[in-house]
Amino acid sequence: MKCFDQFIEDLRAIWADTPDLEQRMTRAKAKIEILLGDKDLLKASKDWPCTDPHKNLLFYEDPDYGFVINGVVRSPGRKGGIHDHAQAWVLYGLLDGTETLERYQRIDDGSKPGYAEIKLTSAPQGSPGQADLVPPYDIHSEKGGPGRSVAVIVRSERLVGHTLQGRYNPETNEYHEGHGPDQIPYQIP
Repeated sequence: MKCFDQFIEDLRAIWADTPDLEQRMTRAKAKIEILLGDKDLLKASKDWPCTDPHKNLLFYEDPDYGFVINGVVRSPGRKGGIHDHAQAWVLYGLLDGTETLERYQRIDDGSKPGYAEIKLTSAPQGSPGQADLVPPYDIHSEKGGPGRSVAVIVRSERLVGHTLQGRYNPETNEYHEGHGPDQIPYQIP
């Protein structure tokens, strides 16, 4: 798909020109917002399979720079677990539907293994065309809206199979590290 191929070219150019990872991801935010506005991509996304529970569509992994482009398709009301993405930066762009991105702050000192106290700090509702930049170790959760929702995600690096990510349970204050979502290879036509 032309818009997706252009998006990959744009990201590769950003990675080639910009050594700082945060600056790369900040510049990529403008590019993903252009992609999210493409009507052909929106139409194609109607056929993408649901990724519930704990799966991502794997659209692209760059062989030179290592960034990854994923897709998530949530059924109505689907709630993602509270987690972080370890050292990776993540751009989360909503293509279709509505979702809420809950942000949390850790309020304990992290000294007790398997334990984390967190509190909700914000929960803005996202709409199509919006992208949110999630810094490393930022604790968050995505909550699906009343209808099917579709997101495109850019990760600064592949985490699944390489890096464990934090998982948080605010009811029990349990913390553990686990693997990210299963990666399902999927080609955008």
